[in-house]
Amino acid sequence: MKNIQRTLLPWFIILIGLILLFVIYNMKQSVETDKEMPTDLHPIVKEKKETLINKAAANNIQVVITDGLRTVKEQNELYAQGRETSGSTITNAKGGESYHNYGLAIDYALKNKAGEVIWDINSDGNGNGKSDWFEVASIAKDLGFEWGGDWKAFKDYPHLQMTFGLSIAELQRGIRPDEKQK
Repeated sequence: MKNIQRTLLPWFIILIGLILLFVIYNMKQSVETDKEMPTDLHPIVKEKKETLINKAAANNIQVVITDGLRTVKEQNELYAQGRETSGSTITNAKGGESYHNYGLAIDYALKNKAGEVIWDINSDGNGNGKSDWFEVASIAKDLGFEWGGDWKAFKDYPHLQMTFGLSIAELQRGIRPDEKQK
């Protein structure tokens, strides 16, 4: 029995050491978790949104921004849709898990010639033989947005986001993008 204890003791000490390192690392990583949530779109996202609208208009495509900053409550209501309430499931992100909650995402749709808002990703309203929706996505990506239509698991065609290299976990811990980044 003593041989087993002597054999296991070094492993036990190593395990305790690793646990301590993990705890210390996480304590250093836990930035201001009570940092206030943004109340508006990030200034760069706001600027690029306007540029997107103008560049699309130059291609005879009228873009409508249907959503921007969302509160955690609004995000939870959208998450409940199709799960707890009627309607289709439109998001897999709960409150605090979406870039919308941090002012880093927008959703868009198009307006047709009659002025109606449409979500038809195949529409070619400007008649150039290309999907207007995909033309807008291309413009957005050139401006630095990530497009939800490129996602593998859950295609979110209206969604555009700028992460500034930050994960949701980092944003939840209070880390925010430098507003001077471009």
